[in-house]
Amino acid sequence: MLDKAATADAAANPVITRKGPRLPWLLGPALVAGVAYLDPGNVASNMTAGARFGYLLVWVVIAGNTMAWLVQYLSAKLGLATGRSLPELVGIRLKSNAGRRLYWLQAELVAMATDVAEVIGGAVALWLLFDLPLLLGGLITGAVSMTVLTLQGSGRHRGFEYVIVSMMVIIAVGFTAGVFIAPPDPGAVATGLLPRFEGSESVLLAASILGATVMPHAIYAHSALTRDRFPERTQGITTTTLIRATRWDVTIALVVAGTVNLAILLLAATSLQGVDGTDTLDGAHAAIETALGGGIAFLFAIGLLASGLASTSVGAYAGAEIMQGLLRIRIPMLLRRLITLLPALAILAAGIDPTWALVLSQVVLSFGIPFALVPLLWLTSRADLMGEHRNRWWTTVLGVVVVGLLITLNVALLFLTFTGAG
Repeated sequence: MLDKAATADAAANPVITRKGPRLPWLLGPALVAGVAYLDPGNVASNMTAGARFGYLLVWVVIAGNTMAWLVQYLSAKLGLATGRSLPELVGIRLKSNAGRRLYWLQAELVAMATDVAEVIGGAVALWLLFDLPLLLGGLITGAVSMTVLTLQGSGRHRGFEYVIVSMMVIIAVGFTAGVFIAPPDPGAVATGLLPRFEGSESVLLAASILGATVMPHAIYAHSALTRDRFPERTQGITTTTLIRATRWDVTIALVVAGTVNLAILLLAATSLQGVDGTDTLDGAHAAIETALGGGIAFLFAIGLLASGLASTSVGAYAGAEIMQGLLRIRIPMLLRRLITLLPALAILAAGIDPTWALVLSQVVLSFGIPFALVPLLWLTSRADLMGEHRNRWWTTVLGVVVVGLLITLNVALLFLTFTGAG
């Protein structure tokens, strides 16, 4: 007969009352982290790439999504095997206060760039839907994200997951509807599978797509999400079981995110290529309305709004974890949300083109990737930390290849951008 403590535990976490944990109850953290791959920065990068270069960068979207699977799996596994997040573990191993602060500074800049993209995207969506001024839209986006964050901050992890996943469904419908109305030519899409570039601008957009796909803040966040979701191993739930479920969780999340990102690029390449003004979100919305009708344009704007609201909530969660793990400073998440809202609001108030700000924010994310990936690979390959769950040798080799490719692309970006070559 269960005692009172066991009964209370069962009520708080129904999965442990089952004879064997069922997969649906173990899913969730990757789906929440996966929203980061569907933020307005992704929309701007993929839409601009498709409108300017057609199907040229299809291979970048697919490659980025494949890389993201490995990265998010390793991040989730780290949180499950150690009970700590990546920022926590890096903070423990950086003995120098100066080293921790420098590492925190770059991670914080990445988180702020993320927030800029997400708040601006929500503001643009509200402008498209209700003709609200961008600054007011940014304030509303920030306020709604604060409400969503109260679920996570109060420990209602499943409620937080349900809200975010519901928004993910809205995002998927909003951004893929146009492809069904105007499907791309399969042969033309196949040409985009051949890796190549056409000048420095295509390299810039490729780096932007990768920055929006392999997102540093999602790497930091996922390890924390699994740590918070499964703080203890009880009654039939082993770490091995959770890691096995995580593979499914990550696969489902990245299949959804990858499909939506590819659909955005294909929509732009099929219906918007060569149309003036489609390198901006409002111009793309107007072109979609002209080419595919008001209904598809409305769904696009709704998807953009859900994207901004969901992703900025996850981004704020990641930023709080970065500060706590590296500086060992904890401030109320809502206060932090208010502080990190300021740069995005300043950009909106200054009248800077929101779409270009979105694309550049994703480039900042791309340069932050190695700082998240290198320690992630190093930590997950350590037997003294991970035990039996450490990386197999081929996993580490694949990770090294991914990091090498991303660093090489960023070096090429710098060279082509500043020399004007290509």
